[in-house]
Amino acid sequence: MITALDSPAASERLQAALTAGTRPDPALVGPLVARCAVEPDFFVRDMLTWALTRHPADTVVRRLLPELGSEVAQARGQALHTLSKIGDPRTWPAITAELLTDADDEVARTAWRTAVDLVPDGGEPELAAVLATQFARGDREVRRSLSRALVALGPAALPVLERAATARDAEVRAHALATQRLVQDPGQDVDALIDQARRAVALRAGPVAEVSGFDADR
Repeated sequence: MITALDSPAASERLQAALTAGTRPDPALVGPLVARCAVEPDFFVRDMLTWALTRHPADTVVRRLLPELGSEVAQARGQALHTLSKIGDPRTWPAITAELLTDADDEVARTAWRTAVDLVPDGGEPELAAVLATQFARGDREVRRSLSRALVALGPAALPVLERAATARDAEVRAHALATQRLVQDPGQDVDALIDQARRAVALRAGPVAEVSGFDADR
């Protein structure tokens, strides 16, 4: 099975991961985690994560935590993803500000989702403050992920959204304003809200307070 995890055929790697999850064996945890760091196929990576969740959580978590400091971005991202699936609240301290602001967009996005899942009661304001430093980061997909993470934090995110809506940077203001609207109505399209907020900020070069209630039809 371990040999099959390194097969050049994705179908064989997928079957090996499926078998590893169907017949858990602590000896497989290390190879499964190692494969997560280099596996190029999304579906195989997903199966690897599933297989790991079928093993004893303590064993898997001990093997995953060192991966968070790996120089390989995929290793960090997959470790975070798997930790979110395991959902052990004791792993919260491992979700550091460094991971939440990781230079790799995919790692950062995964860290945001994982942090929102694991944050303990009372830790939401501090998490929101770190997430707010990432406003205007990356492409549409990255910005969408950040907005969704902040919305998931609920009322704890409101103070940081208000502060970001007064930022000097127009892109930060627009992203924050759009996220404020998303808090009010989570069903709205994030991309459309960001575009609307950006236009409002550009058209009204006055104080941000004048654009905070931007017209969604403009």
